[in-house]
Amino acid sequence: MSGNGTDFLWFILIGLIAGWLAGVLVKGGGYGVIGDIVVGVLGALFGGWLFRQLGVSTGGGLGWAILVSTVGAVVLIVILRLIRRTGSAVT
Repeated sequence: MSGNGTDFLWFILIGLIAGWLAGVLVKGGGYGVIGDIVVGVLGALFGGWLFRQLGVSTGGGLGWAILVSTVGAVVLIVILRLIRRTGSAVT
């Protein structure tokens, strides 16, 4: 397997862990395997962007990648819940 394929598998695994952790941290439980992966991968992208905007280095190994991804996923879940709550209050 090439390096790119291995990197992709690690990205998916980190996304799964981060999505599950985010679901647990915001008291929503998990979202199923696919949902956790999606939340975690989006969280990884958002968390990486957010940490760079704050001037925090995002390089630091597997544990750091899971932390950054989880923080990003938690922030995304909170924002989505606020949007959903606001949208349901309007209708």
